[in-house]
Amino acid sequence: MTHICKVKTGSKFEDLASYSRLVAVDNWIYVSNTAGRNPQTQQIADDVIEQTHQVFANIESALAAVDASLADVICSRVFIQQPDDVAAVLEVIGAKFRGIDPATTVTCPPLGSSIYKVELEVTAYRGASRADVTLIRLGQ
Repeated sequence: MTHICKVKTGSKFEDLASYSRLVAVDNWIYVSNTAGRNPQTQQIADDVIEQTHQVFANIESALAAVDASLADVICSRVFIQQPDDVAAVLEVIGAKFRGIDPATTVTCPPLGSSIYKVELEVTAYRGASRADVTLIRLGQ
């Protein structure tokens, strides 16, 4: 029988918009678009790099709640408010996902508020970190 687990992190927006930070359906894990607000202080840094690190902390905490980690991420969608911040944000993302190499989309749409400089949504598969992986390189 299918098992579904829903994780809420205490964000007021989760209740306002009736959504979960994470939904796990058996081993498939879907993490909602996540901003860099510190869940303990409810503060959000002005700096895009600080926000990016907090985004990852928030996602890693949600994944850990269902016995998963960043190493299980197979797909990410990155939303960056300002195109000028793309290179800096991708450096942080590259460091976090080094060796994991998920399929990734990066885009620069307007976000829900100008205070949000970066948001990240991921899909993971519990156990992907232990899977036998084949890497195929096309071209140089």
